[in-house]
Amino acid sequence: MAISSIGVGSGLPLDELLGKLRASENQALTLIESRATSVQSRLTAYGTIKSSIEALKTASDALGKAETFGALKTSVNSEAFTAAANSKAIAGQYSIEVTQLASSQTLTSSSGMADRKATLANGSVDIAFTIGGTTKTITVAQDQTSLEGIVKAINGDSSLGVSATIVNDGSGTPHRLLLTAKNTGEQAALQTITVTATDAGAGTDISQVSGLIGYDSAAPGPNFTEITAKNAIVQINGIQVQSQSNTIEDVIEGVTLTLTKQSEVGKPSVLSVTADDSVTSKAVNTFVTAYNNLQNIIKTLTSYNVDTQKGSALTGDSLARQVQSQIRSALNVAGSPGAIRNLSQMGITTNPSDGILKVDDTKLAAALKDNMVDVQKLFAGENGVSAKMAAAADAFVKSGGSIPSATDSMNNTLKDLEKQYEAMSNRIDAKMETYRQQFSQLDTMMAQMNSVSSYLTQQLSMLGNTGEQK
Repeated sequence: MAISSIGVGSGLPLDELLGKLRASENQALTLIESRATSVQSRLTAYGTIKSSIEALKTASDALGKAETFGALKTSVNSEAFTAAANSKAIAGQYSIEVTQLASSQTLTSSSGMADRKATLANGSVDIAFTIGGTTKTITVAQDQTSLEGIVKAINGDSSLGVSATIVNDGSGTPHRLLLTAKNTGEQAALQTITVTATDAGAGTDISQVSGLIGYDSAAPGPNFTEITAKNAIVQINGIQVQSQSNTIEDVIEGVTLTLTKQSEVGKPSVLSVTADDSVTSKAVNTFVTAYNNLQNIIKTLTSYNVDTQKGSALTGDSLARQVQSQIRSALNVAGSPGAIRNLSQMGITTNPSDGILKVDDTKLAAALKDNMVDVQKLFAGENGVSAKMAAAADAFVKSGGSIPSATDSMNNTLKDLEKQYEAMSNRIDAKMETYRQQFSQLDTMMAQMNSVSSYLTQQLSMLGNTGEQK
């Protein structure tokens, strides 16, 4: 609340005194602010630790998945195809020759039309497309039975399995219909295209539409020039395989081939499927980085500066120490039969002075190469590092866990402190207003007394002057 200038009448430093009283009263607000700042700092620090634990759990969970271990990579010594392998694949070499690529059927009208917008029927028509024994029908209104309208109707129904366009060949009748099967392979080719009148009646003429688009693969007429659909054909270790598309899955278990070009005759390509230990190595190093990040964050947030004699947000905090202790304990996994029974045997050691993990890349690579099964058991086993770390992390970060409970409590404390601050501020404002009124009254009274004093002094002086004159 603003304080009007007082003390002018009395000459007393009442404004300064009122300011000092305000500063004294505000110490109570400062204490509340200081406590709120401390609680907010702890709240932020817990949030940082929670995020780091969650990042560690994500990295740990990756080490609990089967696909992290025994991953495979592929290499091909030609440009005829590419290959990708999943966890079901088996390491080995394969001789593959791409004899034929899969292609789509195309139908191009044999003759063109002078006017692409000219109406071709005097009634609406139904056009039925049959692919793989399944028939789909579209209805074209009479005023849309132009070449342009039919193309628009075909492309407006994605379920037909065919797309249409108009090709301009530059002749006197340039507009020609081009139909293309949407998928490759023989099974995706058009078998028939039939045209019927939607509401057949006397004088209904649909012959021009039939002449434009009618088709029967069993007895191809003069309407279209056809480029037939083809299946992909590959030879895999001498075994012929056909495919409707140029993407061939699981002919070699766990391997997907994507055909790109036909092989040179008699020159098959070699596909090599080999172990890719880099997937596991990357997952291990990601886990170690996340673990060390959490340890460093806890160290920073709980440190104490001896020189400045100042603590950090969580100096002396028991929950932070509990996190550090239990996360470290999760690394202690009971050994299982095998060459790799603990982390140190695969090159992951702990610095006793700061608890930070260090990875010996050479030792890790050797463990992954020679003892992948043991490494997988150590991390992904029922009581492995991944399972223990997940349990430890959940205890702190899941709903109802230690950190959410602590942060809920601190948020409630901040709300209470906000209410306390508001109530205290109102009380101080009321008290200062009382002081201001009292000081104003004092100032007025002192001003009046000073005025009377001056008057009396003046009168006495005048009386003294009168006496001297007599």
